[in-house]
Amino acid sequence: MTNNKPYRIKSINEFHQLRGLPKPEHPLISVVDYAAIRHSSEFNVTSWTLDFYSISLKRNSAVKMKYGHQEYDFDEGILFFMAPGQVFRIEVNSDLRPEHSGWILLIHPDFIWNTSLAKNIKKYEYFDYSVNEALFLSEKEEATANNTIQNIRQEYHSNIDRFSQDIIISQIETLLNYAERFYHRQFITRKITNHKVLDRLEIVLTEYFQEGDLKQKGLPSVQFVADALNVSPNYLSGLLKVLTGQSTQQHIHDKLIEKAKEKLSTTDLPIAAIAYELGFEHSQSFSKLFKSKTNLSPQEFRRSFN
Repeated sequence: MTNNKPYRIKSINEFHQLRGLPKPEHPLISVVDYAAIRHSSEFNVTSWTLDFYSISLKRNSAVKMKYGHQEYDFDEGILFFMAPGQVFRIEVNSDLRPEHSGWILLIHPDFIWNTSLAKNIKKYEYFDYSVNEALFLSEKEEATANNTIQNIRQEYHSNIDRFSQDIIISQIETLLNYAERFYHRQFITRKITNHKVLDRLEIVLTEYFQEGDLKQKGLPSVQFVADALNVSPNYLSGLLKVLTGQSTQQHIHDKLIEKAKEKLSTTDLPIAAIAYELGFEHSQSFSKLFKSKTNLSPQEFRRSFN
């Protein structure tokens, strides 16, 4: 199948059919054993998009996933979260057939409609994180996730009654809350990678401000910085909050203040001219930000050098 347009899978039943799986026991929710999925090389050049949520844990798979700006192998236990409408691409390595394992939880939005989870699912920011940042699980974390999935599977395999949906949704929320804890742990434990992000952030901001012409292009946006670092804005802000206690916007402002201090201490330009060169329409806005960061007005800072 060759098509530049993503192939859209509209239902969980259609997903089962395309992957050579038996018909799902429930039309709106399904737990699939990854080992049972049939991957075909004819779909290698196809991008996909789902009309439902997908949470998956994969290990030792013979496929690569292109998701967002990165490619992922599945040698470790990796947890992925995809929201409806996100695009991904799977490439099958026909030369490798290892003992792959894992599961995929498929949840149609109709299953959680008019529930607390429907209202709150957007707060789980890793549905954005996953576009650029996988969640690598420890053995203990993987066992926790597997146990929760087993509870979900057992519940919808049982006779469905009026309690079933609430119990399953409660288990899904448990899985999502555990994932939030696991992501926070990953922020802290993956120090080398995280500090590389900090180093790259410094380079991106330094180069942006050195190029000048801020009066034309303005301050860098959080989206611009996140794109330059190849992570999502929410992921970057979450990471920086854990590592530095500051948001991305605060880091941008800190770099701006550095540039302002340089101009105030080495030139005789009027405050209004400096504000304009730094991308501010009104010098009052610049002075207010400068004082909030330094406890000094621009004039007071300049006088301290005389």
